[in-house]
Amino acid sequence: MNLKSGFFDRRAKVQIDHNDFHAADILAEELLLNIPSVTSRPIVFICIGTDRSTGDSLGPLVGSLLEEKGIQSFYVYGTLDEPIHAINLAEKLAEINTKHVNPYIVGIDACLGRIKNIGVIQVANGPVKPGAGVNKELPAVGDIHITGIVNVSGFMEFFVLQNTRLNLVMKMAKTIANGIYQASLHSQKQSWNDLNWIEEEKTN
Repeated sequence: MNLKSGFFDRRAKVQIDHNDFHAADILAEELLLNIPSVTSRPIVFICIGTDRSTGDSLGPLVGSLLEEKGIQSFYVYGTLDEPIHAINLAEKLAEINTKHVNPYIVGIDACLGRIKNIGVIQVANGPVKPGAGVNKELPAVGDIHITGIVNVSGFMEFFVLQNTRLNLVMKMAKTIANGIYQASLHSQKQSWNDLNWIEEEKTN
């Protein structure tokens, strides 16, 4: 859980209202602008959070939804069955870096922010910093990151997280998962087109 929304972070590139009819499309487009299109680096999504807290369940909900969709071109870690949270984050990151050589990582986490920004999904360059708002020394995650503002910050954050509406978190998780799924389809198609182009160059 990243308690700081990063709304004023200069690295923030786009903010998307989860209720926007085109929210998933916008998210997919933003991801494709950031993710390397032709690369040997595996694309890894790390979904951070725990199902023990409603507000902090955004990450593992996204992970589980992506697992159900069975995406082919990206790797996904952090689900409701196998969550990645404060206790096991460092261990899981080490494990992921052992499995994949120089992965391009997208970190996904919930965060708190201003009341007017609740329900906003943010995509930004650089890593997400889980636990930054509660002075926890946790590893930063991601070459880029996606955060969802699930509730208001500034007072009794853990209590606020526990009392966040599951309905909102679920809707945001579905939007994020749909956006990532769309990006995976385009990424797969683009990779095949690039491969075909390279093969054509070789034969000419």
